[in-house]
Amino acid sequence: MRFIDLFAGIGGTRLGFEAACSKAGIKADCVFSSEIKQYAIDAYQNNFGTENIAGDITKVEPNKIPDFDFLLAGFPCQPFSAAGSRQGFIDTRGTLFFDIERILRAKKPSGFLLENVEGLLNHDKTEKSKPYGRTLEIILSKLRELGYKVTYQVLNAANFGIPQNRKRIYILGSLDKEIPLEGFEQKESKLGDVLEKGLPTLETSFAKLLLSKFSIQELVGKAIKDKRGGQQNIHSWEIGLKGEVSRDQRELLGLLLKQRRQKKWAVYKGIQWMDGMPLTLSEISTFYKNKNLDKLLNDLVSKGYLRYEHPKDIIQKVTPDGKIKSVRAYAKDKEKGYNIVAGKLSFEISKVLDPKEVTPTLVATDVTRLVVPDGNGIRHLTVREGLRLSGFPDWYTLDNIKYQEAFDLLGNTVIVPVIEMICERYLSQSKVISSSRLVA
Repeated sequence: MRFIDLFAGIGGTRLGFEAACSKAGIKADCVFSSEIKQYAIDAYQNNFGTENIAGDITKVEPNKIPDFDFLLAGFPCQPFSAAGSRQGFIDTRGTLFFDIERILRAKKPSGFLLENVEGLLNHDKTEKSKPYGRTLEIILSKLRELGYKVTYQVLNAANFGIPQNRKRIYILGSLDKEIPLEGFEQKESKLGDVLEKGLPTLETSFAKLLLSKFSIQELVGKAIKDKRGGQQNIHSWEIGLKGEVSRDQRELLGLLLKQRRQKKWAVYKGIQWMDGMPLTLSEISTFYKNKNLDKLLNDLVSKGYLRYEHPKDIIQKVTPDGKIKSVRAYAKDKEKGYNIVAGKLSFEISKVLDPKEVTPTLVATDVTRLVVPDGNGIRHLTVREGLRLSGFPDWYTLDNIKYQEAFDLLGNTVIVPVIEMICERYLSQSKVISSSRLVA
């Protein structure tokens, strides 16, 4: 079974496909792979021994690619991701799908598997009654025009024995028949199943401060951020990160967290609502009664828990090219108020993961702020644990890659067991053409 691996990353899609072929008693032969990120290439070559990896796929002519039976492509997700700009085909990376189409049209393999973020499903959706947005509609129509029977489904890694809540859309095509992507056997696992034990724990001042205020049991499952979240959040003032605060000040900050989101304040101020508006002394005094309120607030400003600022409003701004653009800017004609300073990624640690649960989706931008309990301390996830959270076998290594780069790659990789199960179904239900030259 000859296959190609486009946008190969660290080879997770390849691993899943090869495992499915092995179970079916089929020899899998990767005849072409493509990737542009150098440290991904380094990892790929280190694990697969592939000498030549093509770079920019947009510059590769199909006639330079050996004939093959199956195409794998986890094409770039940023154009459709909630974490990206959601520009879709406006973003040049979005057009990389058309290079997949170009290769499929020229080589006409028996099948393909594409993977992308869940956001692709509803990207550019204009009608609520439709099952998907216009971007996916374009992709599906292009694939079907090529003669493929195409199915798609959003699947969660947590249902495939991987303790990570990671939803992705999978698009499967076959020249033979439509192959359903539903009814897979459900498997569950928890983070503790993949964790290593007895490793060195964090000795930073932040970690020590956190552990001086809370026990390990109290920390497990908690987020550390100055936002709402009820009992699931630990706030900077609860650990005295910027200085100790009084019980009155903790109560005041807790109320302010909730009140600054109330839409009534936007109406009162005459501004457009935003999530987290500064409130004036007189506004705060309506929900928190304390004769020393002014002093309490100013002390919190001096310590850095609050900032004293004008509210923001939507204004019209003329861009250099003469266009009118709506932007949010400080409304300096409005009275200043008190606002919470820190946001989601303001601290060294953003969450202490619970070994009895699944993890949130591992995202390259914040995974190094996640920690796990280990003995009497807390520590960051190891690269091995990161690999296991994507279903990579323990023989696979990223030892030659820097820690931050490794998690950048893992934040963008596929879930190996999901790929494996989809490909198993394809191999069992589709008429497999295993010759080296295909005839459409």
